[in-house]
Amino acid sequence: MFRFRIVPMFAALLVSAALTASVAQAHCQVPCGIYGDQLRFQQMLEDEHTISKAQISVNELAGQSLDAQGHNQLTRWITTKEEHAQRIQDTIAAYFLAQRIKPDSANYTETLTAAHQVIIQAMKCKQSADPETAKALEKSIFQLYRAYEGKEPTFEHSH
Repeated sequence: MFRFRIVPMFAALLVSAALTASVAQAHCQVPCGIYGDQLRFQQMLEDEHTISKAQISVNELAGQSLDAQGHNQLTRWITTKEEHAQRIQDTIAAYFLAQRIKPDSANYTETLTAAHQVIIQAMKCKQSADPETAKALEKSIFQLYRAYEGKEPTFEHSH
């Protein structure tokens, strides 16, 4: 009887740990001032670059007759693409939408619309292996930067 009580408690503990782990990757939401906007944009662009590389690799592998190792590599590229798209969505939600984009800012609607577009483009990258979706994601990240900062990006990013 004792064992049966432990199993549900253990399962609940595992679910709780999994939920906590996914939240821990996001910004802590304490106004600490440690995190910088510029770095968030650069990280999103790095994630986009990884998505682009993954999509190209998925397309290269998809046209081949794959052995077990090839299937493993294809799966890993797809997983990588998904994870990096999710990271971008998490950054927008936990950092920009929850903390940085303020309703009283002069260009609130434009910035909010641009942030939403990044989330949509990241979702499309999850749904597709078409490299054009990564290009659209990159474009939307730069558009968010323009709306959020009110200026052209000053950092380099290329594929």
